[in-house]
Amino acid sequence: MTTHVEQLEFQAETRQLLELMIHSVYSEKDIFLRELISNSSDALDKLRLEQFKDKDLEVDTSDLHIELAVDKEARTLTVRDNGIGMSRDEVVDLIGTLAKSGTGELRKKLAEAKNDAATEELIGQFGIGFYSTFMVADRVTLVTRKAGEHHGTKWESEGAGTYTIEELEQAPQGTTVTLHLKPEDSEDHLFDYTADFKLREIVKKYSDFIAWPVRMDVERTRTKPKAEDAPEDAPAETETVVETDTLNSRKALWTRPKTEVSDEEYKEFYRHVAHAWDEPLEIIPMKAEGTFEYQALLFIPSQAPFDTFMREHKRGVHLYVKRVFIMDDCEALMPEHLRFVRGVVDAQDLSLNVSREILQQDRQISMIQRRLVKKVLATIKDMQSTDADKYKTFWTQFGRVLKEGLMSDFDNRETLLQVSSFESTHSEDEFTTLAGYVERMKDGQEAIYYLTGDSRQQLEKSPHMESFKAKGVEVLLLTDPVDEVWVGQVPEFDGKPFQSIAKGEVDLGTEEERKAAEEKREEQEKDFSELLTWLTETLSDQVKQVRLSARLTDSPACLVGDTFDMTPQLEQMFRASGQPVPHSKRILELNPTHPLVTGMRTAQADRKDDPALAETAELLYGTALLAEGGELEDPAHFAKLLANRLTRTV
Repeated sequence: MTTHVEQLEFQAETRQLLELMIHSVYSEKDIFLRELISNSSDALDKLRLEQFKDKDLEVDTSDLHIELAVDKEARTLTVRDNGIGMSRDEVVDLIGTLAKSGTGELRKKLAEAKNDAATEELIGQFGIGFYSTFMVADRVTLVTRKAGEHHGTKWESEGAGTYTIEELEQAPQGTTVTLHLKPEDSEDHLFDYTADFKLREIVKKYSDFIAWPVRMDVERTRTKPKAEDAPEDAPAETETVVETDTLNSRKALWTRPKTEVSDEEYKEFYRHVAHAWDEPLEIIPMKAEGTFEYQALLFIPSQAPFDTFMREHKRGVHLYVKRVFIMDDCEALMPEHLRFVRGVVDAQDLSLNVSREILQQDRQISMIQRRLVKKVLATIKDMQSTDADKYKTFWTQFGRVLKEGLMSDFDNRETLLQVSSFESTHSEDEFTTLAGYVERMKDGQEAIYYLTGDSRQQLEKSPHMESFKAKGVEVLLLTDPVDEVWVGQVPEFDGKPFQSIAKGEVDLGTEEERKAAEEKREEQEKDFSELLTWLTETLSDQVKQVRLSARLTDSPACLVGDTFDMTPQLEQMFRASGQPVPHSKRILELNPTHPLVTGMRTAQADRKDDPALAETAELLYGTALLAEGGELEDPAHFAKLLANRLTRTV
């Protein structure tokens, strides 16, 4: 007996995305089965965990497994598990709609994908593997009952604009997905997924390592034993029997020596545990013996997940205890700045009913985390020194994430600095390490110079760079938002302090050159003292001081902060996150050799009260702000002043 059938519409983004998937042509359609088996494996893991947590849960866990069944005449393929199952709300949330975050971006990237491999990576990257079933099926039916509940739920869709959902009075525990396969002569259909050999081949290739048995009933023809009274020359008779085969070996890869595991097995296990379709960039097997024992198999992906910088992102590796699944995304095992690492950790001495709260305080977990972090960083460091191309891929994908550790991982800060790379004025195409920067430092140079901003192009054109370019002094160009934060918390590298070229005083050259420049500046300050005092008073609402500059060669002026001031970009980041930050006035530095500045000195001495001179001061400040990529507080007022001045020159 069933209740009312309800028809619901997919969200607009979901409909468009499904249409792209259904009508695209893929060379590797087989992966739909991998996704369904992985989902079933997760459901079985979660049921086992729920049973440990809730001893009163009415579930049968005596024979947890995954089952494949085919009906050649009806052209259906069914994937069934007796795992945790889903409630009606979970079906609507997890199957009826796609994740809210990143759906638009995924749709755009799918439309732009140039080849099959790129498209498959995107589908796995955005966590929508279930929908790959519509590559091979005209209609998909899902029946499920959550463990502990008495009613089931049926979901069905043809992958178009709608799906139906209804409550079932009775349904087996777990989830059953039935694919109504496309016709064999369909242009989209390249393989027969009702063939035993084909299903066996897919499971062996993609899911051999799944911890739960993947079973399938297979018809076999065998010879009947002869009757005792049958003549010796009587022809042998045959019969057809149905036997249940287990298609996967169920060997936990992390328990096997690396020499016994093929690269392909590692790749498929990574795709399973990470729910990803790319290949791992690095494979990191670990085994610890002694006070407490554990085994681990970690992976560094080759592509950053789409939610890496979203609040809803998941991090952490899967935790097992004595090969029993405990939890996925175990945050206690992997810090935030290594949230891209995937894999499993199998501990020997933890309690099977360990909770997330206990994990946060568990000494063994803390020790395991420290060892995992050191191993991952050591792997990255080795990659950096032995495989430049692989390291470049890693840094391009995860460098911004890894640098977050410079603010929180004090134990490994030195290693993090060593494995980090940055853009610099030394090369337009290659990143540089800090060690490489220090090795190239000029004689007498005492600091590692850097400049932060939104883009390399903006930084290279900044007035702050002029004297550094003139003297050939290398500057790190830091354009990631995280750079604004960590440079204020990391004092030095290899005994060399970090120094922003947009803060404090900058004196380049040898000691003799700096001494000569200081003497020259003292003379210039006497000549410009009246102008500096007048500008400081005139622009008192915008700046806290006006002084002569040692960093300018071409521009008339630039804005700098005091050594410990917060940068405007950092102020903006804090305000954007809802934290009130007072506006910091900065210092206006003037180029004493620029015609505009020398002209202002003469004009100020002759006509101090001329309103046009005050307008020039405002324009000078505004152009300095714009030159560094800043935003004017009153753009309309600045535009009016500029228009008035241009009018008088026509």
